[in-house]
Order: sequence, then C-alpha cells, then structure tokens
Amino acid sequence: QVQLVESGGGLVQAGGSLRLSCAISGSILDINVMGWYRQAPGKQRELVALIRGDGSIKYIDSVRGRFTISRDNAWTTLYLQMNSLKPDDTAVYYCSADSGSDTDYVRDWGQGTQVTVSS
Repeated sequence: QVQLVESGGGLVQAGGSLRLSCAISGSILDINVMGWYRQAPGKQRELVALIRGDGSIKYIDSVRGRFTISRDNAWTTLYLQMNSLKPDDTAVYYCSADSGSDTDYVRDWGQGTQVTVSS
C-alpha cells in the first residue's frame, strides 16, 4: 500500500500560480502510474494529469499548457505546477498512485487539498 499526503493548496487570484506537492511513502517500488485528479462541488472527480513510470505524461485539454506534472526520481514526491489559474480550476485536488499492472492495479488516494481561484 502507498500513503499519499498533498499540500500546497490555497486561495489565489485568477492568473496566479500554485504548486501542489504530494509526499509518497510505503510500497513505492510497486507504483507504475501517478496522477492528479480534481473534484469541484457538484461534479465528478476528473483526471487532471498523469505520469507513468516510463516518463510519459498526459494532460486533459483544459489544463494543457498551463499545468505541469513532475516527480522526483525516487518517486517520493509528485508535483503539479499550476499557472494562469482560472476560477474553473477551483476544486479539491487529489494525488493518486496506481500499483500493479495496467489491467490489474490498486489505486491509492491522498486526502486532497483545496484550491480556490477568485475572479
């Protein structure tokens, strides 16, 4: 099992920046995909960005060019640099870790960190 703890959320004006961090501990060697998800009030949780063990990265269209996902080489910290923030980015942001294969995996979640973007 993997333990995840997010930090770095807060209140920012539109156009501003925040950097989220996710501290990773536990069975780190089993992780093959890590991601950032978000959930806005009244909406389903959605994928924001993910990074695989081979370094490949995926973003949803609404954040591409504004957000950057990265990790340290030891898989101990995952980051999400968020620039040019918009009010629509307001949500609770969650860090996730998938352990196992692409078809048979366990997903662990952090507790979430609130990001609020004012207009």
